[in-house]
Amino acid sequence: MDNVYKQIKPKKIYEEVAEAILHMIQTGQLKPGDKLDSVQQLAENFQVGRAAIREALTALRAMGFIEMKQGEGTYVREFDPAMLSFPISAAVLMNKEDVAHLLEVRKLLEVGAAGVAARKRTEEDLRAMQSALTQMREAIGNEELGEQADFLFHMAIAAATKNPLLVSLMNNVSGMMMETMRETRRIWLFAKQATTEQLLEDHIAIFEAIREQNIELAQERMKDHLGHVEKVLSDYIRS
Repeated sequence: MDNVYKQIKPKKIYEEVAEAILHMIQTGQLKPGDKLDSVQQLAENFQVGRAAIREALTALRAMGFIEMKQGEGTYVREFDPAMLSFPISAAVLMNKEDVAHLLEVRKLLEVGAAGVAARKRTEEDLRAMQSALTQMREAIGNEELGEQADFLFHMAIAAATKNPLLVSLMNNVSGMMMETMRETRRIWLFAKQATTEQLLEDHIAIFEAIREQNIELAQERMKDHLGHVEKVLSDYIRS
């Protein structure tokens, strides 16, 4: 009987905030097009820190429920009710093997996506990728910001494919991807097999191949990058 029950993990503050906002969307208290309060006001309303609010909003944005308009604020997006069944906390409850399985899915999606992006990318797509790289560079030493910039870079590649189905697939697993990135980045840095600067160099190499519209090289560099992450993760799982 000892192995029948899984350990119950307490929810993090940002998960509770995200689920509370999502419940407001579900129940119609917040409607598509509604503007959310400022981070400061939300922090006061929920009586939590601003960092928890920002992380909750990042998770909701990654899952497609809200959008952040530069200089305007955060708004509720039009949504598919079927998406509301996705549990925000699912990524946090994944075990090591689950994370490894998700990484396999990322490899299947993203190696191909890098090649298509190299063929179809526009100057606007390149600017989005460059912006994410700049954020990654500026976030060295700040893991939370680095994780967000990492995620934005990979989503910019997905957007460059001009394939709405692929973008949707990436978006549907984005919450879990963010947790995977958080887990693998921590493992990677802890294991001292790579540094934040090396992670940045991996992403720059992928960007350059996409910019040059070298399909095979873009796929190869994305495969190498995810292979590096997979190796560290595999070593961690076996330990």
